[in-house]
Amino acid sequence: MGHRITIAGLDATIEAEPGETILDAALRGGVALPFGCQSGNCGACKVALLSGGIALHPYSDFALEEGERLQGLALGCRAVPMGDCDVALLEAADCEVHPQRDMKCRVASVDDATHDIRRVRMEVLEGGPLVFSAGQYASLEFPGLPPRDYSMANAPGEAVLEFHIRLVAGGAVTPFVRERLKPGDELRVRGPMGTASWRQRHGGPILAVAGGSGLAPIKSIVEAALASGARQPIRLYAGARAERDLYLLDHLDALAARHPNLEVAPVRSEPGGPTTRRTGFLRDALRADLGALDGWKAYLAGPPVMVESCGEVLDELGLRRADCHADAFYTEADRQALMRAMGR
Repeated sequence: MGHRITIAGLDATIEAEPGETILDAALRGGVALPFGCQSGNCGACKVALLSGGIALHPYSDFALEEGERLQGLALGCRAVPMGDCDVALLEAADCEVHPQRDMKCRVASVDDATHDIRRVRMEVLEGGPLVFSAGQYASLEFPGLPPRDYSMANAPGEAVLEFHIRLVAGGAVTPFVRERLKPGDELRVRGPMGTASWRQRHGGPILAVAGGSGLAPIKSIVEAALASGARQPIRLYAGARAERDLYLLDHLDALAARHPNLEVAPVRSEPGGPTTRRTGFLRDALRADLGALDGWKAYLAGPPVMVESCGEVLDELGLRRADCHADAFYTEADRQALMRAMGR
């Protein structure tokens, strides 16, 4: 027999099968519970346990601190109800919730952003419009292939959706995107999802940190903030390994030229030769450049190791966990490895 779960904040009640996590039950029941990595590493699906009991699968201390667990917080993707229970949302409290769309889209253009990132623009044919908050993502399903999650790189409200798809060695979707995807192709897009989105009501300084194709949601956030008339300082760090991995710098420099409150800092970790650009790891650049971060909001997107290491630095600099909105880009291989490591 299953267990009844009431989710305060969404006014929803769902049924969880034995051994099923709260997040899995919510998604199966069509309830838009916020989530990110689904592996206990990002904290996006954090909830407060109001009543009842749960068992927790292993998770990262970065996503849920021991003090938070003792206060009754849990991760929806790791929490298995032991009976009927009531939970309350945390992350959704200061971000907008948009209706989920299941859309048919057509590719308008495909080009190379870098040697291993393809920029794909598409128009919505059916099921739209896709209303989302800057920084959110969607699930893309190319014909005959498993769905994959990619962040919107365009600002909300634009007619054409833009995605930056990194080509992953050994990936199931990579060969199709690299060799066969072309204008006119149709695919299914579902979204929006994710809680690492721009908080429009925040008037303090903004820190935006992107690693690799993590520049997609960061671009969307920065463009949306500037388009809204935001005048607070915005510091954008774009990290990559080598020169060939950096992209959109001309676009970002042009934005900074039009908006004096925007500062753009590209950083290369493996320059491979003489360069005039800054070198090193993003975490070290943040530690060297920034002072106390009380009152800031930070948005991080990119490889999990970058997101976690930069998040630790921001902790050291006094940024509240509630003001750090992170989207770690786990590949399907990453997720499977995490599941095996955590015994799932």
